[in-house]
Amino acid sequence: MRSLKKYFPIFVLPTLIAFSIAFFVPFILGFGLSFTDFTTLTDWEFNGIQNYIEVFDERSGFTSAFIFTTMVAAVSILTVNVIAFWVAWLLTRKLRGTNFFRTIFFMPNLIGGIVLGYTWQVLINSILAKYGTTIVTNWTYGYWGLIILLNWQLIGYMMIIYIAGLQNVPPELIESAELDGAGRWATLRHVTIPMVMPAITICLFLTLANTFKMYDQNLALTAGAPQSKTEMVALNIVNSMFYRVGEEGVAQAKAVIFVVVVVVLAMAQLRTTRRREVEA
Repeated sequence: MRSLKKYFPIFVLPTLIAFSIAFFVPFILGFGLSFTDFTTLTDWEFNGIQNYIEVFDERSGFTSAFIFTTMVAAVSILTVNVIAFWVAWLLTRKLRGTNFFRTIFFMPNLIGGIVLGYTWQVLINSILAKYGTTIVTNWTYGYWGLIILLNWQLIGYMMIIYIAGLQNVPPELIESAELDGAGRWATLRHVTIPMVMPAITICLFLTLANTFKMYDQNLALTAGAPQSKTEMVALNIVNSMFYRVGEEGVAQAKAVIFVVVVVVLAMAQLRTTRRREVEA
């Protein structure tokens, strides 16, 4: 084992280079540009924290976009994981056709976000047309539309992870609990869920990350309409960068704040759920 450790730098080097090119270097450059008024990487002028002040101006729409994103994430994280866990639990009960249903539930995750957005826009508008309205006439329609879309896309993926976790629960623990007189709910709560906590940690992290950074589904489903009330943070940042003249520096400041907040939330979630793994 010790002889292999000396080769660790060699094996990790490609990943480290890719990470630096794709994330670390762009983030450092973006962080620096967030303190400037710029149009290109070579045409910039330092302006201190002015961009960060303008981020929270009502006209930038960042605060309202962040609140809306949080509202979508709060409901989606709960519903996606509860339903995915329930479906995974059913599909590990040795029922007929479980492999078929696993495939069916997973398939939506293979479809691109733009396609999903336009597909659900047509479906929802066909229902709302009966009432003489569309998804972009009322922000609540867009809100619930995004939640439905996220559930439809992510449940199958999280289900696969939960199935893997459930299949790793030692059968003797379940049998011991049943012999001790524990009912199905008590066994699930005190034996199964604690043993599946590593899978829950992964699924919560993936759901949080995917929900907060969602862009293409939001663009295709509502494009922020009506009046930017359904504009999520990623869409707000892109609109500021490419469609609002002179806001490049403000958009970069928004991106920095967004990354920091999401990282802090993700780390807090990981720490909280990993503590439960230790307790289990």
